[in-house]
Amino acid sequence: MPSLPIISARALIAVLKKKRFLLDRVHGSHHIFIRTEDQRTVSVPVHKGRDLGRGITKSILKDAEISIEEFLALR
Repeated sequence: MPSLPIISARALIAVLKKKRFLLDRVHGSHHIFIRTEDQRTVSVPVHKGRDLGRGITKSILKDAEISIEEFLALR
């Protein structure tokens, strides 16, 4: 399995949008995205100037049902 890179929240959001997730609401520093086909929701913490750690990125991808290989291809 390929290594998961450290990325910004903006880069992760771009991948979510490619997978048809839409911004539903913003609650503080968390952006909540929803995919209307199956009502799947994911929350992305957005902090200016800070990257997401590998653990939180992996957790968000798991919630969105996106494999690491697919994520790397969409990036």
